[in-house]
Amino acid sequence: MQKVFLHSHPYEPFIDHNTEKLIVGTLPPPRFTTGDLKEGDVNFCYGSRDGQLWPILDRIFNLNLKFETTQEAIEQRKSFLKQRHIGVCDIVASAEREKVDASDIGMQNIELRNVLDYLEKYPKVKTLLFTGGK
Repeated sequence: MQKVFLHSHPYEPFIDHNTEKLIVGTLPPPRFTTGDLKEGDVNFCYGSRDGQLWPILDRIFNLNLKFETTQEAIEQRKSFLKQRHIGVCDIVASAEREKVDASDIGMQNIELRNVLDYLEKYPKVKTLLFTGGK
């Protein structure tokens, strides 16, 4: 019998009463749950060094973001999101996986966050931005 990995979301939703746009994804790579970050990862939403969100935003807005596992790198991202009234609320709270990878395909016994509750609590949110998919 293969051991199952419980992939729990490591971050609470990043949202406040000024949030107007909400980025909605699934889960960060499992290493963010286990704390086994790679060099260049940022311990925050979409902080994988392999991801494209922050490098793209960095180029578009000329943010000069740091791509390292430091508090300064986290604060840079939080500051940008707050200034732009953007929040992050991934939809998956936890899932079980047989294969420990970042793919959404292998998730089982998925526990969802109630995004509708967040939308009711933060009524200024008018735009949902979904990540991934084709």
